[in-house]
Amino acid sequence: MEDSLKEKVRAFCQDYATSKIVSIKRGIEKLNESLGSETKSTAGDKHETGRAMIQLEREKLGRLLLEAEKTKVIFERIPSRYNPTGTIGLGSLIRTDNAIYFIAISAGKFVDDGNEVFCISAATPIGKLLFGKSPGDVISFNGVNQKVLEVR
Repeated sequence: MEDSLKEKVRAFCQDYATSKIVSIKRGIEKLNESLGSETKSTAGDKHETGRAMIQLEREKLGRLLLEAEKTKVIFERIPSRYNPTGTIGLGSLIRTDNAIYFIAISAGKFVDDGNEVFCISAATPIGKLLFGKSPGDVISFNGVNQKVLEVR
């Protein structure tokens, strides 16, 4: 498993975190525009209900934005260098006999040159099982045993 794969996966996660923040901010901007047009609307119960719904959605997006920004900060603190100890931790790229995992943030599946890498958080069930393990260790997830082959 080469270091260039780890660099590509890190870039994928970075892009994922950034695009999520941008998407949420766009949603907030659209809601702000809707709120402005609701203000120009006629008075009445329908008007008030519309404003309340927009406000609730804006609060929800605000919470999502805060969470996405926290995720990005956490990701940026993850070491990018090779881990000479071989112990799985944040920023580890792990090859098992069943799959390849990158422990950082939950960003989905990254595919490159036939390699499928599952970008997971340390807080996920499989992330918790892998954390602290070393090559040669075996974990059992959903009834399937996986042997850790390599850690970068």
